[in-house]
Amino acid sequence: MKGYVDNIEQVTVENEDFRRVLYTGKHLQLVLMTLPPGCDIGEEVHEDRDQFFRIEQGEGEIRIDGVANRVEDDFAVIVPAGARHNVVNTGEGPLRLYTLYG
Repeated sequence: MKGYVDNIEQVTVENEDFRRVLYTGKHLQLVLMTLPPGCDIGEEVHEDRDQFFRIEQGEGEIRIDGVANRVEDDFAVIVPAGARHNVVNTGEGPLRLYTLYG
């Protein structure tokens, strides 16, 4: 197994793709996301895995089971397995983040 080593802040801020998978292992996946203003990822539920979000640039909301949590640069959020959630860009620029599915 190779693993993954890189400057995660730099690759996240430079990412222009809506979704870019960087690493998929047996128990973990690392994904970059860039959401344009007004865009969201779409409400979803992962019954069997927790999810970690790290905001590197921008402003938005991460909604967990109907509760809107304001996020901006340097915020981290954990969504537990089974929680309905969505990430929404509420800012005027791109919302750049990475997420880990465990």
